[in-house]
Amino acid sequence: MNDSAGETLRGQLQALNEKFAERVSEELAELQRRAEQLLQAREHEQRRQLMLDLHERLHRLAGTAGTFGFNQLGQQARRLERRTDQWLEAAKPSGQVLNEIVQAIRQWVTDSQEAAPVCLLIEQPDPHEPPPAGSRIYLLKQDPVAGQQMCVTLGDFGYEVLLFLDVASLRTAVETQLPDALIVSLNDGELDAIRAVQQSLESPLPLLVIGHRVDFNSQLAAVRAGARGYFTRPLDITRLENSLENILNLQSSEPYRVLIIDDDDDLAARYSLVLRNSQMQVQTLNDPSQLFEVMRAFDPEMVLLDMNMPDFTGIELAQMIRLNDEWLRVPIIYLSAETDINRQMAAMLKAGDDFITKPISDNALTAAVFSRVQRARSLSMALARDSLTGLLKHADIKEQVALEVERALRSGKPTSVVMLDLDHFKQVNDQYGHAAGDNVIRSLANLMRQRLRRIDSIGRYGGEEFVAVLPDCSAEQAKHIFDEIRTRFAALIFHAGARTFSVTLSAGICETDGQSSAGALLESADQGLYVAKHNGRDQVRISPVR
Repeated sequence: MNDSAGETLRGQLQALNEKFAERVSEELAELQRRAEQLLQAREHEQRRQLMLDLHERLHRLAGTAGTFGFNQLGQQARRLERRTDQWLEAAKPSGQVLNEIVQAIRQWVTDSQEAAPVCLLIEQPDPHEPPPAGSRIYLLKQDPVAGQQMCVTLGDFGYEVLLFLDVASLRTAVETQLPDALIVSLNDGELDAIRAVQQSLESPLPLLVIGHRVDFNSQLAAVRAGARGYFTRPLDITRLENSLENILNLQSSEPYRVLIIDDDDDLAARYSLVLRNSQMQVQTLNDPSQLFEVMRAFDPEMVLLDMNMPDFTGIELAQMIRLNDEWLRVPIIYLSAETDINRQMAAMLKAGDDFITKPISDNALTAAVFSRVQRARSLSMALARDSLTGLLKHADIKEQVALEVERALRSGKPTSVVMLDLDHFKQVNDQYGHAAGDNVIRSLANLMRQRLRRIDSIGRYGGEEFVAVLPDCSAEQAKHIFDEIRTRFAALIFHAGARTFSVTLSAGICETDGQSSAGALLESADQGLYVAKHNGRDQVRISPVR
């Protein structure tokens, strides 16, 4: 890059930072005004609404400040966001905590006004700072303007993104605090430096590479650097985010659940210890008469079953498990000293999926169980989830709605059901093609996964229609959440060749009333969606149970 071009980029960067600094001043002033209103509010519901608004503003500021170099500002916003979140989640919100939040905002605004504004492209992350709610991504891109645009877009998906202009600063940051993943945009020869960074770590980081060419040597260089995804320009950032989301989901997946049924307590304990040491979740059962209760409570992904036990045979227990349709997907593996191939085959023909022969070493046991349960989970997810989005299928999300409604009836806590639909989606397919339409659907699914909690369930109800069920969440809270998702989704830019476009969504929400069925809630949420569609679209409406 020549001096003139470099000076131009620095000027553009400075202009962006100065523009954001003006926004920060206005936002801080508005935060203080809302905080003072909160202090003066007397009604609980009014205080709650003001706190929800404060929480949203802090969340937005925490997600964007670091992108423009205001890392300390973003960290403080994140800390205050967590405090407001704790107040909102409390069964009996504390007045003292509320006063402390308001005082902290006052002091923050005062300190920010007195301090001279400093616009840095990147500050080194503080290793003592608690990790943010979203996954932390380090982005290496030599073009600061395009890099900041990527940061903003990935931030809309819920990631915390830090931008670096050169490998040296990236290496220093990695040595200080490891990110969840790396995204680099470099020429082939420069990937050697990233390869060196990866080799210096105990375990290489998930890496996505944005390359200039799509040829064999370019992708070979990326693979040697540890890449799990390779993209070329013009960059389809929603496709990149989909790959990133899949990688991070794989890393953070729940431990595999294995049920061991064996009458030998010591042997079962040994197997359990070995598998637990490999980060699996294990339940042992030595009284087969408790089989059904344990199966329902533990919900195993694999059953490891002894062939010969007093009063029962392993084949009989396997046949009993197979009598229940809800456990048809669970693989049953016999663990036995039986070596006769004909008897093994006879056992598997009656019920069961495979045989592990005793004695078996610890490493062999771990490898055998891990490979089988990993495959079982993949197959189960493939059967239960939509292939395009990875969300629950129509029947499975309806079942999840029914389960959460029943749970809400028992607990007395509210559960919200959300029905949402993409606006004018037929026009997207007609104008830009079905591949672009699929990309839009996949992007919305990823965005919802990023913004919702682990306890929430999301399903593709059909075509461009989705259903979400949010336990322990009122309709007003759900509206606040999906209004944020709606805004973030509308800000995404999609690519179809050289053309770009954006899409909006509409949603309807219904809350449990303590007596209505899951079907009634789905119908009412659908009615809310109908109202949103016929009142201009790009909005979220609450509908009472009908």
